[in-house]
Amino acid sequence: MHDPAVPSAKTAPAFRWEWHLLESISRIGSSVGPVKNLTMNALVLQQICVSLGIGLLLGLQRERTERSIGGIRTFPFISLLGTVCAMIGATNGTWIVPAGLLALAALVMTVNLAKNPDADGGMGLTTEIAALLLYVVGVLIVVVDMALAAVLGGSMALLLHFKAPLHRFAQAIGERDMHAIIQFVLISLVILPVLPNTGYGPYGVLNPFKIWLMVVLIVGLGLSGYVAYKVFGARAGTILGGIIGGLISSTATTVTFARKSAGEQSLAPLAALVIMIASCISLVRVLIEIGVAAPRSFAALAPPLGVMLAACCAIAGGLYFMSRTDDSEMPEQKNPAEFKPAFIFAALYALVLMGVAYSKDQFGERGLYVVAALSGLTDMDAITLSTSQLAERGEVAHPAAWRAILTAAMANFIFKFGVVASLGSRPLVLRVGASFALALLAGGAILWLWPGKSDPGDSQKRISATSAEMRSVEP
Repeated sequence: MHDPAVPSAKTAPAFRWEWHLLESISRIGSSVGPVKNLTMNALVLQQICVSLGIGLLLGLQRERTERSIGGIRTFPFISLLGTVCAMIGATNGTWIVPAGLLALAALVMTVNLAKNPDADGGMGLTTEIAALLLYVVGVLIVVVDMALAAVLGGSMALLLHFKAPLHRFAQAIGERDMHAIIQFVLISLVILPVLPNTGYGPYGVLNPFKIWLMVVLIVGLGLSGYVAYKVFGARAGTILGGIIGGLISSTATTVTFARKSAGEQSLAPLAALVIMIASCISLVRVLIEIGVAAPRSFAALAPPLGVMLAACCAIAGGLYFMSRTDDSEMPEQKNPAEFKPAFIFAALYALVLMGVAYSKDQFGERGLYVVAALSGLTDMDAITLSTSQLAERGEVAHPAAWRAILTAAMANFIFKFGVVASLGSRPLVLRVGASFALALLAGGAILWLWPGKSDPGDSQKRISATSAEMRSVEP
Protein backbone atom coordinates (compact mmCIF):
# COMPACT_ATOMS: atom_id res chain seq x y z
CA MET A 1 0.00 0.00 0.00
CA HIS A 2 1.29 3.43 -0.87
CA ASP A 3 2.56 5.50 2.07
CA PRO A 4 0.72 8.86 2.01
CA ALA A 5 3.73 10.54 3.59
CA VAL A 6 5.77 9.76 0.50
CA PRO A 7 4.57 11.54 -2.66
CA SER A 8 4.17 9.38 -5.74
CA ALA A 9 5.45 10.13 -9.22
CA LYS A 10 1.96 11.45 -10.09
CA THR A 11 1.67 13.85 -7.14
CA ALA A 12 5.26 15.03 -7.41
CA PRO A 13 6.26 15.00 -11.08
CA ALA A 14 8.95 17.60 -10.51
CA PHE A 15 10.79 15.18 -8.22
CA ARG A 16 10.21 12.03 -10.30
CA TRP A 17 13.90 11.06 -10.67
CA GLU A 18 14.77 11.89 -7.05
CA TRP A 19 12.03 9.66 -5.67
CA HIS A 20 12.91 7.02 -8.25
CA LEU A 21 16.46 6.90 -6.85
CA LEU A 22 15.23 6.74 -3.25
CA GLU A 23 12.83 3.91 -4.12
CA SER A 24 15.68 2.01 -5.82
CA ILE A 25 17.89 2.33 -2.75
CA SER A 26 14.99 1.29 -0.52
CA ARG A 27 14.37 -1.81 -2.64
CA ILE A 28 18.03 -2.78 -2.34
CA GLY A 29 17.88 -2.34 1.43
CA SER A 30 14.60 -4.21 1.90
CA SER A 31 15.87 -7.18 -0.11
CA VAL A 32 18.90 -7.78 2.10
CA GLY A 33 17.40 -7.36 5.56
CA PRO A 34 17.88 -4.79 8.36
CA VAL A 35 21.52 -5.58 9.15
CA LYS A 36 22.65 -5.73 5.55
CA ASN A 37 20.58 -2.60 4.88
CA LEU A 38 22.95 -0.59 7.06
CA THR A 39 25.93 -2.04 5.19
CA MET A 40 24.33 -1.27 1.85
CA ASN A 41 23.59 2.31 2.85
CA ALA A 42 27.21 2.72 3.98
CA LEU A 43 28.37 1.31 0.64
CA VAL A 44 26.14 3.74 -1.28
CA LEU A 45 27.50 6.64 0.76
CA GLN A 46 31.06 5.47 0.12
CA GLN A 47 30.43 5.22 -3.62
CA ILE A 48 28.97 8.72 -3.73
CA CYS A 49 31.93 10.12 -1.76
CA VAL A 50 34.47 8.46 -4.08
CA SER A 51 32.61 9.74 -7.12
CA LEU A 52 32.47 13.24 -5.68
CA GLY A 53 36.19 13.16 -4.82
CA ILE A 54 37.25 12.08 -8.31
CA GLY A 55 35.05 14.74 -9.88
CA LEU A 56 36.43 17.43 -7.60
CA LEU A 57 40.02 16.41 -8.40
CA LEU A 58 39.50 16.61 -12.15
CA GLY A 59 37.37 19.73 -11.85
CA LEU A 60 40.07 21.49 -9.83
CA GLN A 61 42.66 20.64 -12.44
CA ARG A 62 40.46 21.91 -15.29
CA GLU A 63 39.52 25.03 -13.31
CA ARG A 64 43.17 26.02 -13.07
CA THR A 65 44.04 25.32 -16.71
CA GLU A 66 41.12 25.20 -19.13
CA ARG A 67 37.37 25.69 -18.68
CA SER A 68 36.01 24.90 -22.13
CA ILE A 69 32.95 23.08 -20.76
CA GLY A 70 33.28 23.25 -16.99
CA GLY A 71 35.47 23.37 -13.93
CA ILE A 72 35.44 22.53 -10.25
CA ARG A 73 31.63 22.43 -10.01
CA THR A 74 30.69 20.86 -13.34
CA PHE A 75 33.01 17.86 -13.20
CA PRO A 76 31.73 16.56 -9.83
CA PHE A 77 28.21 16.69 -11.27
CA ILE A 78 29.36 14.62 -14.25
CA SER A 79 30.89 11.91 -12.08
CA LEU A 80 27.87 11.88 -9.76
CA LEU A 81 25.59 11.61 -12.80
CA GLY A 82 27.35 8.42 -13.84
CA THR A 83 27.20 7.00 -10.31
CA VAL A 84 23.50 7.83 -9.82
CA CYS A 85 22.57 6.40 -13.23
CA ALA A 86 24.40 3.17 -12.33
CA MET A 87 22.54 3.00 -8.99
CA ILE A 88 19.16 3.44 -10.68
CA GLY A 89 20.07 0.98 -13.41
CA ALA A 90 20.91 -1.68 -10.83
CA THR A 91 17.21 -2.15 -10.03
CA ASN A 92 15.30 -0.43 -12.84
CA GLY A 93 17.04 -1.46 -16.03
CA THR A 94 20.50 -0.74 -17.34
CA TRP A 95 19.18 1.35 -20.23
CA ILE A 96 19.56 4.49 -18.14
CA VAL A 97 23.39 4.24 -18.16
CA PRO A 98 23.86 4.54 -21.96
CA ALA A 99 21.00 7.07 -22.03
CA GLY A 100 22.86 9.26 -19.58
CA LEU A 101 26.06 8.95 -21.61
CA LEU A 102 24.24 9.94 -24.82
CA ALA A 103 22.64 12.91 -23.07
CA LEU A 104 26.03 14.07 -21.76
CA ALA A 105 27.62 13.62 -25.20
CA ALA A 106 24.83 15.69 -26.77
CA LEU A 107 25.33 18.40 -24.17
CA VAL A 108 29.10 18.48 -24.74
CA MET A 109 28.56 18.65 -28.51
CA THR A 110 26.11 21.52 -28.12
CA VAL A 111 28.52 23.47 -25.95
CA ASN A 112 31.33 22.90 -28.46
CA LEU A 113 29.20 24.07 -31.38
CA ALA A 114 28.26 27.20 -29.46
CA LYS A 115 31.89 28.15 -28.86
CA ASN A 116 34.30 29.71 -31.37
CA PRO A 117 37.36 27.67 -32.40
CA ASP A 118 40.80 28.57 -31.08
CA ALA A 119 42.88 31.23 -32.74
CA ASP A 120 44.77 28.64 -34.79
CA GLY A 121 41.56 27.34 -36.33
CA GLY A 122 41.31 24.20 -34.27
CA MET A 123 39.56 23.17 -31.07
CA GLY A 124 40.99 20.82 -28.47
CA LEU A 125 38.89 17.89 -27.35
CA THR A 126 40.81 16.84 -24.24
CA THR A 127 38.39 18.34 -21.73
CA GLU A 128 35.37 17.03 -23.62
CA ILE A 129 36.72 13.49 -23.81
CA ALA A 130 37.70 13.69 -20.13
CA ALA A 131 34.13 14.66 -19.25
CA LEU A 132 32.69 11.66 -21.09
CA LEU A 133 35.26 9.30 -19.56
CA LEU A 134 34.55 10.76 -16.11
CA TYR A 135 30.89 9.73 -16.53
CA VAL A 136 32.06 6.19 -17.29
CA VAL A 137 34.32 6.27 -14.21
CA GLY A 138 31.28 7.26 -12.13
CA VAL A 139 29.46 4.21 -13.49
CA LEU A 140 32.43 1.93 -12.77
CA ILE A 141 32.34 2.93 -9.11
CA VAL A 142 28.99 1.13 -8.78
CA VAL A 143 29.07 -1.70 -11.31
CA VAL A 144 32.75 -2.76 -11.22
CA ASP A 145 35.10 -1.62 -8.48
CA MET A 146 35.82 1.61 -6.62
CA ALA A 147 39.55 0.96 -6.57
CA LEU A 148 39.68 0.58 -10.36
CA ALA A 149 37.66 3.76 -10.77
CA ALA A 150 40.02 5.61 -8.42
CA VAL A 151 43.04 4.43 -10.43
CA LEU A 152 41.43 5.58 -13.68
CA GLY A 153 40.47 8.93 -12.17
CA GLY A 154 43.97 9.49 -10.83
CA SER A 155 45.49 8.54 -14.18
CA MET A 156 43.21 11.03 -15.93
CA ALA A 157 44.28 13.76 -13.51
CA LEU A 158 47.95 13.03 -14.17
CA LEU A 159 47.50 13.08 -17.94
CA LEU A 160 45.63 16.38 -17.75
CA HIS A 161 48.09 17.97 -15.34
CA PHE A 162 51.28 17.01 -17.19
CA LYS A 163 50.16 18.43 -20.52
CA ALA A 164 53.26 20.59 -21.08
CA PRO A 165 55.89 17.91 -20.20
CA LEU A 166 54.10 15.34 -22.34
CA HIS A 167 54.01 17.71 -25.30
CA ARG A 168 57.71 18.50 -24.82
CA PHE A 169 58.50 14.78 -24.72
CA ALA A 170 56.51 14.15 -27.90
CA GLN A 171 58.34 16.97 -29.66
CA ALA A 172 61.72 15.66 -28.46
CA ILE A 173 61.05 12.21 -29.91
CA GLY A 174 62.50 11.94 -33.39
CA GLU A 175 62.03 9.40 -36.14
CA ARG A 176 64.81 7.14 -34.76
CA ASP A 177 63.29 7.26 -31.29
CA MET A 178 59.84 6.36 -32.57
CA HIS A 179 61.49 3.54 -34.48
CA ALA A 180 62.97 2.28 -31.20
CA ILE A 181 59.57 2.32 -29.48
CA ILE A 182 57.89 0.47 -32.35
CA GLN A 183 60.67 -2.12 -32.35
CA PHE A 184 60.16 -2.72 -28.64
CA VAL A 185 56.42 -3.15 -29.27
CA LEU A 186 57.27 -5.70 -31.97
CA ILE A 187 59.68 -7.53 -29.67
CA SER A 188 57.33 -7.64 -26.68
CA LEU A 189 53.78 -7.70 -28.05
CA VAL A 190 54.12 -9.38 -31.45
CA ILE A 191 57.01 -11.87 -31.29
CA LEU A 192 56.73 -12.96 -27.64
CA PRO A 193 53.09 -14.18 -27.60
CA VAL A 194 53.55 -16.52 -30.60
CA LEU A 195 56.63 -18.34 -29.28
CA PRO A 196 56.11 -21.87 -27.87
CA ASN A 197 56.35 -22.18 -24.10
CA THR A 198 58.04 -25.59 -24.19
CA GLY A 199 61.53 -26.71 -23.26
CA TYR A 200 63.83 -28.10 -25.95
CA GLY A 201 67.39 -29.39 -26.03
CA PRO A 202 69.30 -32.05 -24.11
CA TYR A 203 68.46 -30.58 -20.70
CA GLY A 204 65.09 -29.06 -21.64
CA VAL A 205 66.38 -25.56 -20.83
CA LEU A 206 65.85 -23.98 -24.26
CA ASN A 207 62.37 -22.55 -23.85
CA PRO A 208 61.78 -20.03 -26.69
CA PHE A 209 59.09 -18.11 -24.79
CA LYS A 210 61.09 -17.77 -21.58
CA ILE A 211 64.29 -16.89 -23.44
CA TRP A 212 62.55 -14.14 -25.39
CA LEU A 213 60.79 -12.95 -22.22
CA MET A 214 64.22 -12.27 -20.74
CA VAL A 215 65.12 -10.42 -23.95
CA VAL A 216 62.05 -8.22 -23.44
CA LEU A 217 63.15 -7.53 -19.85
CA ILE A 218 66.68 -6.53 -20.82
CA VAL A 219 65.57 -4.44 -23.81
CA GLY A 220 62.94 -2.77 -21.61
CA LEU A 221 65.55 -1.77 -19.03
CA GLY A 222 67.80 -0.40 -21.76
CA LEU A 223 64.92 1.44 -23.40
CA SER A 224 64.00 3.13 -20.12
CA GLY A 225 67.54 4.49 -19.92
CA TYR A 226 67.37 5.54 -23.57
CA VAL A 227 64.12 7.44 -22.95
CA ALA A 228 65.73 9.17 -19.96
CA TYR A 229 68.66 10.11 -22.19
CA LYS A 230 66.29 11.58 -24.79
CA VAL A 231 64.53 13.58 -22.08
CA PHE A 232 67.66 14.98 -20.42
CA GLY A 233 70.13 14.65 -23.30
CA ALA A 234 73.36 16.62 -23.03
CA ARG A 235 72.00 18.41 -19.96
CA ALA A 236 72.51 15.32 -17.84
CA GLY A 237 75.15 15.78 -15.17
CA THR A 238 77.76 13.33 -14.03
CA ILE A 239 75.61 11.30 -11.65
CA LEU A 240 72.60 11.16 -13.95
CA GLY A 241 74.85 10.38 -16.91
CA GLY A 242 76.29 7.39 -15.07
CA ILE A 243 72.84 6.17 -14.06
CA ILE A 244 71.48 6.38 -17.59
CA GLY A 245 74.62 4.79 -18.99
CA GLY A 246 74.33 1.92 -16.51
CA LEU A 247 70.71 1.33 -17.47
CA ILE A 248 71.59 1.16 -21.15
CA SER A 249 74.96 -0.63 -20.90
CA SER A 250 77.74 -0.15 -18.37
CA THR A 251 80.26 -1.74 -20.76
CA ALA A 252 79.30 0.62 -23.59
CA THR A 253 79.53 3.56 -21.19
CA THR A 254 83.00 2.43 -20.14
CA VAL A 255 84.15 2.21 -23.76
CA THR A 256 82.74 5.67 -24.58
CA PHE A 257 84.30 7.53 -21.65
CA ALA A 258 87.61 5.67 -21.96
CA ARG A 259 87.88 6.96 -25.53
CA LYS A 260 86.94 10.48 -24.46
CA SER A 261 89.63 10.52 -21.79
CA ALA A 262 92.24 9.34 -24.30
CA GLY A 263 91.68 12.53 -26.29
CA GLU A 264 91.52 14.80 -23.24
CA GLN A 265 93.30 13.59 -20.11
CA SER A 266 91.68 16.26 -17.92
CA LEU A 267 88.43 14.28 -18.23
CA ALA A 268 89.90 11.35 -16.30
CA PRO A 269 88.31 12.19 -12.90
CA LEU A 270 84.92 12.72 -14.51
CA ALA A 271 85.19 9.61 -16.69
CA ALA A 272 86.23 7.44 -13.72
CA LEU A 273 83.21 8.64 -11.75
CA VAL A 274 80.77 7.97 -14.60
CA ILE A 275 82.23 4.49 -15.17
CA MET A 276 81.94 3.65 -11.47
CA ILE A 277 78.37 4.92 -11.25
CA ALA A 278 77.43 2.92 -14.35
CA SER A 279 78.95 -0.17 -12.71
CA CYS A 280 76.84 0.46 -9.60
CA ILE A 281 73.70 0.68 -11.73
CA SER A 282 74.63 -2.60 -13.42
CA LEU A 283 74.34 -4.21 -9.97
CA VAL A 284 70.96 -2.52 -9.53
CA ARG A 285 69.96 -4.13 -12.83
CA VAL A 286 71.07 -7.48 -11.42
CA LEU A 287 68.81 -7.06 -8.39
CA ILE A 288 65.87 -6.05 -10.61
CA GLU A 289 66.43 -9.09 -12.82
CA ILE A 290 66.53 -11.39 -9.80
CA GLY A 291 63.31 -9.85 -8.49
CA VAL A 292 61.57 -10.48 -11.81
CA ALA A 293 63.03 -13.90 -12.62
CA ALA A 294 63.09 -15.37 -9.09
CA PRO A 295 60.73 -13.45 -6.80
CA ARG A 296 60.51 -16.21 -4.17
CA SER A 297 64.30 -16.49 -3.98
CA PHE A 298 64.95 -12.74 -3.95
CA ALA A 299 65.24 -12.52 -0.15
CA ALA A 300 67.93 -15.24 -0.15
CA LEU A 301 69.90 -13.96 -3.15
CA ALA A 302 69.74 -10.18 -2.73
CA PRO A 303 71.49 -9.42 0.62
CA PRO A 304 75.11 -10.25 -0.36
CA LEU A 305 74.67 -8.58 -3.73
CA GLY A 306 73.17 -5.57 -1.96
CA VAL A 307 76.28 -5.35 0.23
CA MET A 308 78.42 -5.42 -2.91
CA LEU A 309 76.28 -2.62 -4.36
CA ALA A 310 76.70 -0.58 -1.18
CA ALA A 311 80.48 -1.00 -1.32
CA CYS A 312 80.54 0.13 -4.97
CA CYS A 313 78.35 3.13 -4.13
CA ALA A 314 80.78 4.09 -1.35
CA ILE A 315 83.65 3.93 -3.84
CA ALA A 316 81.67 6.07 -6.29
CA GLY A 317 80.98 8.54 -3.49
CA GLY A 318 84.70 8.84 -2.84
CA LEU A 319 85.35 9.49 -6.52
CA TYR A 320 82.64 12.16 -6.53
CA PHE A 321 84.15 14.08 -3.65
CA MET A 322 87.57 13.80 -5.29
CA SER A 323 86.37 15.16 -8.64
CA ARG A 324 83.73 17.72 -7.54
CA THR A 325 82.61 18.37 -11.09
CA ASP A 326 79.22 18.13 -12.75
CA ASP A 327 79.54 19.75 -16.16
CA SER A 328 79.58 16.65 -18.36
CA GLU A 329 77.67 16.06 -21.54
CA MET A 330 76.42 12.59 -22.33
CA PRO A 331 77.60 11.09 -25.61
CA GLU A 332 75.09 9.93 -28.20
CA GLN A 333 73.43 6.69 -27.12
CA LYS A 334 72.40 3.86 -29.42
CA ASN A 335 68.90 2.47 -29.72
CA PRO A 336 68.73 -0.55 -27.32
CA ALA A 337 65.68 -2.02 -29.10
CA GLU A 338 67.48 -2.91 -32.32
CA PHE A 339 66.85 -6.44 -33.53
CA LYS A 340 70.49 -7.38 -33.89
CA PRO A 341 71.43 -6.83 -30.19
CA ALA A 342 68.18 -8.53 -29.17
CA PHE A 343 68.94 -11.66 -31.18
CA ILE A 344 72.56 -11.63 -30.00
CA PHE A 345 71.43 -11.52 -26.38
CA ALA A 346 68.90 -14.30 -27.01
CA ALA A 347 71.63 -16.48 -28.50
CA LEU A 348 74.03 -15.65 -25.67
CA TYR A 349 71.36 -16.35 -23.06
CA ALA A 350 70.54 -19.71 -24.66
CA LEU A 351 74.25 -20.55 -24.77
CA VAL A 352 74.67 -19.67 -21.11
CA LEU A 353 71.62 -21.77 -20.20
CA MET A 354 73.14 -24.76 -21.96
CA GLY A 355 76.55 -24.10 -20.44
CA VAL A 356 75.16 -23.80 -16.94
CA ALA A 357 73.06 -26.95 -17.29
CA TYR A 358 75.97 -28.96 -18.69
CA SER A 359 78.52 -27.69 -16.15
CA LYS A 360 76.14 -28.23 -13.26
CA ASP A 361 75.41 -31.74 -14.46
CA GLN A 362 79.04 -32.72 -15.08
CA PHE A 363 81.00 -30.73 -12.50
CA GLY A 364 78.50 -29.49 -9.90
CA GLU A 365 78.83 -26.01 -8.44
CA ARG A 366 82.47 -25.58 -9.48
CA GLY A 367 81.44 -25.84 -13.10
CA LEU A 368 78.73 -23.21 -12.49
CA TYR A 369 81.33 -20.75 -11.19
CA VAL A 370 83.50 -21.24 -14.28
CA VAL A 371 80.57 -20.55 -16.59
CA ALA A 372 79.63 -17.50 -14.50
CA ALA A 373 83.14 -16.07 -14.71
CA LEU A 374 83.33 -16.58 -18.47
CA SER A 375 79.86 -15.23 -19.13
CA GLY A 376 80.29 -12.26 -16.82
CA LEU A 377 83.30 -11.00 -18.75
CA THR A 378 81.07 -9.45 -21.40
CA ASP A 379 77.50 -9.71 -20.08
CA MET A 380 76.01 -10.11 -16.61
CA ASP A 381 72.38 -10.33 -17.60
CA ALA A 382 72.42 -13.83 -19.09
CA ILE A 383 74.15 -15.54 -16.16
CA THR A 384 72.05 -13.59 -13.64
CA LEU A 385 68.76 -14.61 -15.22
CA SER A 386 69.72 -18.23 -15.82
CA THR A 387 71.19 -18.79 -12.35
CA SER A 388 68.36 -17.05 -10.49
CA GLN A 389 65.79 -19.14 -12.37
CA LEU A 390 67.65 -22.33 -11.45
CA ALA A 391 67.60 -21.20 -7.82
CA GLU A 392 63.89 -20.43 -8.08
CA ARG A 393 63.20 -23.98 -9.26
CA GLY A 394 65.35 -25.46 -6.52
CA GLU A 395 67.94 -26.88 -8.92
CA VAL A 396 70.75 -24.76 -7.45
CA ALA A 397 71.27 -23.88 -3.80
CA HIS A 398 70.78 -20.20 -2.97
CA PRO A 399 74.37 -19.71 -1.72
CA ALA A 400 75.73 -21.20 -4.93
CA ALA A 401 73.43 -19.00 -7.01
CA TRP A 402 74.38 -15.66 -5.49
CA ARG A 403 78.05 -16.63 -5.44
CA ALA A 404 77.90 -17.40 -9.15
CA ILE A 405 76.24 -14.04 -9.85
CA LEU A 406 78.79 -12.21 -7.71
CA THR A 407 81.58 -14.05 -9.50
CA ALA A 408 80.15 -12.85 -12.81
CA ALA A 409 80.04 -9.29 -11.49
CA MET A 410 83.68 -9.44 -10.44
CA ALA A 411 84.64 -10.85 -13.84
CA ASN A 412 82.76 -7.97 -15.45
CA PHE A 413 84.82 -5.48 -13.42
CA ILE A 414 88.00 -7.14 -14.67
CA PHE A 415 86.83 -7.00 -18.28
CA LYS A 416 85.89 -3.31 -18.04
CA PHE A 417 89.27 -2.51 -16.53
CA GLY A 418 90.86 -4.21 -19.54
CA VAL A 419 88.77 -1.93 -21.78
CA VAL A 420 89.95 1.14 -19.87
CA ALA A 421 93.56 -0.02 -19.97
CA SER A 422 93.46 -0.49 -23.73
CA LEU A 423 91.45 2.62 -24.67
CA GLY A 424 91.78 5.17 -21.87
CA SER A 425 94.41 7.62 -20.71
CA ARG A 426 96.93 6.79 -18.00
CA PRO A 427 95.21 8.94 -15.32
CA LEU A 428 91.93 7.16 -16.05
CA VAL A 429 93.61 3.74 -15.85
CA LEU A 430 95.03 4.61 -12.42
CA ARG A 431 91.72 5.90 -11.06
CA VAL A 432 89.59 3.09 -12.45
CA GLY A 433 92.19 0.50 -11.49
CA ALA A 434 92.18 1.67 -7.86
CA SER A 435 88.37 1.84 -7.75
CA PHE A 436 87.85 -1.57 -9.31
CA ALA A 437 90.53 -3.10 -7.07
CA LEU A 438 88.58 -1.94 -4.03
CA ALA A 439 85.39 -3.34 -5.55
CA LEU A 440 87.07 -6.70 -6.19
CA LEU A 441 88.40 -6.75 -2.63
CA ALA A 442 84.87 -6.13 -1.36
CA GLY A 443 83.52 -8.92 -3.55
CA GLY A 444 86.22 -11.31 -2.41
CA ALA A 445 85.52 -10.50 1.22
CA ILE A 446 81.82 -11.20 0.70
CA LEU A 447 82.57 -14.53 -0.96
CA TRP A 448 84.92 -15.50 1.87
CA LEU A 449 83.12 -14.17 4.93
CA TRP A 450 79.41 -14.32 4.11
CA PRO A 451 77.74 -17.10 6.13
CA GLY A 452 75.82 -19.97 4.59
CA LYS A 453 78.35 -21.62 2.30
CA SER A 454 76.69 -24.41 0.38
CA ASP A 455 77.71 -28.04 0.51
CA PRO A 456 79.41 -29.07 -2.76
CA GLY A 457 77.18 -32.12 -2.88
CA ASP A 458 74.02 -30.16 -2.17
CA SER A 459 73.59 -29.10 -5.77
CA GLN A 460 73.80 -32.68 -7.03
CA LYS A 461 71.24 -33.73 -4.41
CA ARG A 462 68.88 -31.03 -5.62
CA ILE A 463 69.37 -32.08 -9.23
CA SER A 464 68.63 -35.71 -8.37
CA ALA A 465 65.54 -34.76 -6.35
CA THR A 466 64.24 -32.51 -9.12
CA SER A 467 64.85 -35.19 -11.76
CA ALA A 468 63.07 -37.79 -9.66
CA GLU A 469 60.13 -35.45 -9.17
CA MET A 470 59.92 -34.79 -12.91
CA ARG A 471 60.02 -38.53 -13.65
CA SER A 472 57.24 -39.17 -11.12
CA VAL A 473 54.83 -36.83 -12.90
CA GLU A 474 55.56 -38.14 -16.38
CA PRO A 475 52.71 -40.25 -17.88
